[in-house]
Amino acid sequence: MSDRVFVDTNVLVYLFDAAEPKKRSVARQRLDLERQRRELVVSTQVLQELYVCLTRGKHPIASTEVALRAVTEAATLTVVQVDTALVLEAITLSQEHQLSLWDALILRAAAAAGCATMLTEDLNPGQVVDGVRIDNPFR
Repeated sequence: MSDRVFVDTNVLVYLFDAAEPKKRSVARQRLDLERQRRELVVSTQVLQELYVCLTRGKHPIASTEVALRAVTEAATLTVVQVDTALVLEAITLSQEHQLSLWDALILRAAAAAGCATMLTEDLNPGQVVDGVRIDNPFR
């Protein structure tokens, strides 16, 4: 079993979402637990999405300053660089599994980093795609 776990954007966003106190608590506890047991991994896509998710909309979750600090902190984890090869592989994965390109790109990044598990609420828990098992910490 891999000692790496990939963290999707939504899990990181909940660390800051005061409107979702239960999910905020679950995200914090789960990430603290995983950090003790395994290496946490994100991708450059996750870093970008984190900033946008925290700052967008009429009532953003966080200020731009807090969002920058969140991205800076997330960037201290192991970061997979999204490059041309990864994008092309994700397109194929997207077609094979009827996934959005964005979900396929995150899964390819997780697989490329050797992660056995991905924490996300966006995909089917227990499903294995490209060798990565989906785990929804909020279920």
